[in-house]
Amino acid sequence: MSGPVLRAPVLRIARARWFHALATGRLGWRVASRFVAGEHLDDAIRVAGELDRRKVATILDHLGENVTAPEHAAAAVRAYVRALERIGAERSLDLCISVKLTQLGLDFSNELCVANLEQVLAAARDAGAIVMIDMESSVYVDRTLQVFRELRNRHDRVGLAIQAYLRRAPHDVDRLPEGSIIRLVKGAYLEPPEVAFDDRRQVDAAFAHLTATLLTRGHTVHVATHDPTLVTGTTAFVERRAISWARVEFQMLYGVRRDLQGRLANDGYPVRVYVPYGTEWYPYLTRRLAERPANMWFFMSNLVRMKR
Repeated sequence: MSGPVLRAPVLRIARARWFHALATGRLGWRVASRFVAGEHLDDAIRVAGELDRRKVATILDHLGENVTAPEHAAAAVRAYVRALERIGAERSLDLCISVKLTQLGLDFSNELCVANLEQVLAAARDAGAIVMIDMESSVYVDRTLQVFRELRNRHDRVGLAIQAYLRRAPHDVDRLPEGSIIRLVKGAYLEPPEVAFDDRRQVDAAFAHLTATLLTRGHTVHVATHDPTLVTGTTAFVERRAISWARVEFQMLYGVRRDLQGRLANDGYPVRVYVPYGTEWYPYLTRRLAERPANMWFFMSNLVRMKR
């Protein structure tokens, strides 16, 4: 590593100044608008249409998590049902949704969360759409897996995110229901070293190994990475093993590596972009930046790609 090493207090001061700039100036929405479609469902659908013209599908995320009252979870359910009704009406677009279980009441009880998610899945069935469950910090993994396994027995169009940097991930993969739909991500939450790998090479190796394991076992895998090396490795593995591309797609965040998204889509590979929308864009952006210092540089480095 070259250059000076920033001490923790210096990093905290830098982040505090950065967050203040986000909150009080135009920089906030300028940054957020790169990575968030807008505050309304119409904004997300507009972005989905733009992506469709570039041969890219969309997964919608209505921003919000860790709701503080059951009625807030009910409001999130209504927002997702509206989104799914819109998806049902937009048959020309390839759309699905992603939900966070803490947004649906997991902090109150598994029973409330399952009941709320059942409503979302009923609307998804009518719309012909898939519902993906995001994975949150490590304290929620066991409960999230429990909810997923319970609902997977009744709904075949529900999927789950797995975070490759968690040391427990191989064990969690071993316990998945047959033929699951899995969104494999590296992981972005700040976790202690006994819980998650903190070395990039270890995370990349875990991601590659889990991708191969999931595909070999017959799961459908959404390979969610902006890493060209992992994309190339996945492509080679799929083609070498003659795995159907109906079971594989590449996923990336809205506003990140548009160049790579475009190349893959133009080459005929399935690509889907994760599109957040809603009024909670400021907490979404600052949380991503606060969770890991590297995220700040990741977002800012992509901000300079404005013309790509």
